[in-house]
Amino acid sequence: MSPSHARKRGIKYRYYLSSALHQGLAAQAGSIDRVSAADIETLVAKSVRAHLKPAVPSDDRSLINTYVARVEVQPEQLIIQLAQAQKANRQNKRSDGTLRVPWHKMPSTRRREILIPATASIQDARPIRSETRATLVASIARGRRWLDELVTDLSATTVSIAKRERCCARNINMTISLAFLAPNLVKAAIEGRLPHGMGLVRLCDLPAEWSRQHHMLGLTSQ
Repeated sequence: MSPSHARKRGIKYRYYLSSALHQGLAAQAGSIDRVSAADIETLVAKSVRAHLKPAVPSDDRSLINTYVARVEVQPEQLIIQLAQAQKANRQNKRSDGTLRVPWHKMPSTRRREILIPATASIQDARPIRSETRATLVASIARGRRWLDELVTDLSATTVSIAKRERCCARNINMTISLAFLAPNLVKAAIEGRLPHGMGLVRLCDLPAEWSRQHHMLGLTSQ
């Protein structure tokens, strides 16, 4: 498979594409034609790290670049060929450097368990739009970064941040308020499980107390 990516409304989506499909030969693409790069890389790194237990900590990308020679994606498993095993084989030494990791491709249209307000019915529940989710998740990240800046840098203020970001201090304060969202709301936002209508504007206006956040949104505390 070949690495590829697509951009939608400024967001980059990485994936691996079947070599046959990449060459325009859709009929020869096989049962697995496209997979999420993040999903595959995370599983590969986790499996290799558990198998080798490297003494020196490293991020997933460095680990894969150092220890992984090849990954074969099959319908029910990943076959990971370790780079060190390839070198040992060239030197005519016995080496068991192949990992077989159970895996299956999740359907792209899998059902999401949406957080449903008490006043809504399951039949009427719709998740937030993907564009809304992307904007919300990016804003939560900015809010946490700016809050950390205010805590660690005594010279930083919402006014100085606003001047640097070329926006008003009110916008900075509203974004920072997202750093106080309850963990399960943040998780639901990342996974796209917030119901339709719970976007940036509504979540910026919540109190800091997690129990009150759920009450104002009509959700049960989890």
